[in-house]
Amino acid sequence: MISRQILSRPIVGRSLLLRSGLTCRPVLGNSCRLLHSFRVLKQKENDNDKGEIVFKSKKPLSRIPIGGSFEKQSNSANGDRKPIVNTASGTIEFSTWKAALLFIVVGSGLYFIFEKEKKRLEVEREAEANRGYGKPVVGGPFSLINCSTGDRFNEENLNDNWSIIYFGFTHCPDICPDELDKLGVWLNSLKTKFNIKLQPIFITCDPARDTPEVMENYLKDFHPDIVGLTGSYDEIKNTCKQYRVYFSTPPNLKPGQDYLVDHSVFFYLMDPEGQFVQVLGMSNDEVTGVDKIKELIDGYVPSSEREKRKGKWYSFLFE
Repeated sequence: MISRQILSRPIVGRSLLLRSGLTCRPVLGNSCRLLHSFRVLKQKENDNDKGEIVFKSKKPLSRIPIGGSFEKQSNSANGDRKPIVNTASGTIEFSTWKAALLFIVVGSGLYFIFEKEKKRLEVEREAEANRGYGKPVVGGPFSLINCSTGDRFNEENLNDNWSIIYFGFTHCPDICPDELDKLGVWLNSLKTKFNIKLQPIFITCDPARDTPEVMENYLKDFHPDIVGLTGSYDEIKNTCKQYRVYFSTPPNLKPGQDYLVDHSVFFYLMDPEGQFVQVLGMSNDEVTGVDKIKELIDGYVPSSEREKRKGKWYSFLFE
């Protein structure tokens, strides 16, 4: 009551204190402290009503370093006013950048592997379909004459080598020479670029005129590795039937009469087990033909490996 009266009447209260020999500083100090405590308690009560949590700090929040080391904070507290570097945001940004880069690299690698494996499986399925599920659709037993050696050449000579077979005749004016020139480019490119060596075979569809001597002289103008095969009419007909090759000669021919032979224009790629893999037609040029052959060779799986895969849990991938 005395302090309130003094505060409300400063002039009278001060004169009374002066007359009595007392000072007003203790009274005013206690009053200010009581008033300050009352305000703090009131503020806490209001904050608790709002559900907020109040944190007290000796330093303003704007002066508290974030992300700095303990040494930097201690130096700052001791008066060494060094610049405080906030590394928290930089660390987060750097970590995010590394994670994004790692994700891109790993994702790209997995995508590349997946696409490569997918392509290989597609080639393998295509080759498996061409084999006719164990029964050859193209190819089979045959026996012809090797024009270079005079020895018999049959389907067993296709084993242990990748072979490519073409059917034609030496009197062909344009198509056969063009296709044999293209075959020579394929052979050289595959050997030079990929160290792949094919066994090229030329089988005549005109045995009446294509004797071993004629065949040997004709093939000298093309690649030296090409093996020429001929035989009797029945042997040639049987071989063409095995490889689904169509050919026909004009009827009622006279001896010495010139004629053309109509025939299929395909290359037949055979794997090292003597089984048919794929045909390559006139649409495969010097570049695409090499790429196609390389792709088919890379996708080759031996029959023993294919048998092992049957019954495995992942066998559905090859069906």
